[in-house]
Amino acid sequence: MDPALLQSDLPFPVRRGKVRDVYDLGEQLLIVATDRISAFDCVMPNGIPDKGKVLTALSLFWFEKFAGQFEHHLISAQPAEHRRELRPFEAQISGRSMLVKKAAVVPIECVARGYLAGSGWKEYQKSRTICGIELPAGLRQCDRLPRPLFTPATKEESGHDINISYAEMAQRIGESTAKTLADLTIDLYTRAAEHARQRGMIIADTKFEFGRLPDDKLILIDEVLTPDSSRFWPAAQYQPGRDQESFDKQFVRNYLDELDWNKTPPAPALPQDVVEGTRRRYIEAYELLTGIQSRWK
Repeated sequence: MDPALLQSDLPFPVRRGKVRDVYDLGEQLLIVATDRISAFDCVMPNGIPDKGKVLTALSLFWFEKFAGQFEHHLISAQPAEHRRELRPFEAQISGRSMLVKKAAVVPIECVARGYLAGSGWKEYQKSRTICGIELPAGLRQCDRLPRPLFTPATKEESGHDINISYAEMAQRIGESTAKTLADLTIDLYTRAAEHARQRGMIIADTKFEFGRLPDDKLILIDEVLTPDSSRFWPAAQYQPGRDQESFDKQFVRNYLDELDWNKTPPAPALPQDVVEGTRRRYIEAYELLTGIQSRWK
């Protein structure tokens, strides 16, 4: 197991997110998925070895699976083969980077929910709604919803994204764009959830990001259906009315919830057993969803 890569270091203009380092290469971007992990909008001081490679490989799987159905930003998963200036950094970026099209990011998190969990469950308990959508009475935690819901959220530069109604989303970005993104989100989620069910996994919810090309076309961007952006549950152990076993970073959140920590920086270091447990869950998610034996054992 290689040490966790907490930060890439390339001599190009860079914007660093919670997990990804995004380099501006002119007409294209280079996205490098580091091994950083965040929870409660705080980046942990230590990372999860190989996490960035797992996220990249899983996104590539979905991009290939959806090829021809949903246009996306991926140009190449071997950036050094396409851009000569990246070749000196191949060892650093190999397996964890994507060369992508530049797109103007639509400032909305497009969330699809198939089950009543997370912030949706908290809102339901208070008002029997999710993002203003009324739901039947008597639903339990982690119940499957009568139909998948599109529940948008704002994209905040810092702090928590904020759930908003479809009406507010439409007011912000226009009704036509809002409808297109809602339809794309539910279509993507439905197709992915059906694939996952056949592989013994439940995708409880997930979020997508979209961007607009210079010709005004909307495309899928960023990561897709990974343990960082989704709730993955083992179908064989699913039981509504309680928290579920998971293949995502809920394992980290659960550990942090047990600490006397106020959920603000600086975040505490993760102990080795939590690091190893998280890494194992991410790899298992990849193997289950793709049917491919991983190389990160």
